[in-house]
Amino acid sequence: MAFTLDTAAATERITAAGIPAAAARAIVAEVARADEGIATSADLAAVRSDLDATAARLETAMLRLERRLILSGLAGLGLLFAALRLT
Repeated sequence: MAFTLDTAAATERITAAGIPAAAARAIVAEVARADEGIATSADLAAVRSDLDATAARLETAMLRLERRLILSGLAGLGLLFAALRLT
C-alpha cells in the first residue's frame, strides 16, 4: 500500500526548517517519486506465492532424482552380484 504524502505541507515544513524553497520542493518530489518503487503487501504475497510454487517444483524434481539414483544404484549392485556369480 502506497503512502500518502501531502507535498505542500511537507514542502512548508522543510522550508520552515531553513531549507530553501527550491530545494524543499526537490526533496519532496524525490520522496514522492521514491514511493513508486516501494513493494506493497500484495507484491510481497505474489512473490511469496511464486517462491512457494518454485520450491514445490524443486522438491518434486529432487525426489524424482533421488528415486532414479536409488534405482541406478540397485541396478549397479545387481550387475555386480551377477558378475561375481559368473566368476
